Amino acid sequence: MNKEPYDPLRLCVYATVALLAWLLGPWAVLGFAVLGFAGYWRARRAGLTRSKCLLRDTRLVLAYLALIGLAALAAIIL
Repeated sequence: MNKEPYDPLRLCVYATVALLAWLLGPWAVLGFAVLGFAGYWRARRAGLTRSKCLLRDTRLVLAYLALIGLAALAAIIL
């Protein structure tokens, strides 16, 4: 039986996100933080309490994303 080789798609996605963050600076960071926050907010309201994210608890993930968003907003203002 032929097993499909591992496809490191996530690494391509990470590189693309890093490129956008590098090119667009804090605007990209703010955008991804807001997008992530909205996604986790919606998932939490639907009943998700544990995430595959390293932080596990969705409340911690929301706090983390909010902090990133605030830091990006501060960088844009300053």
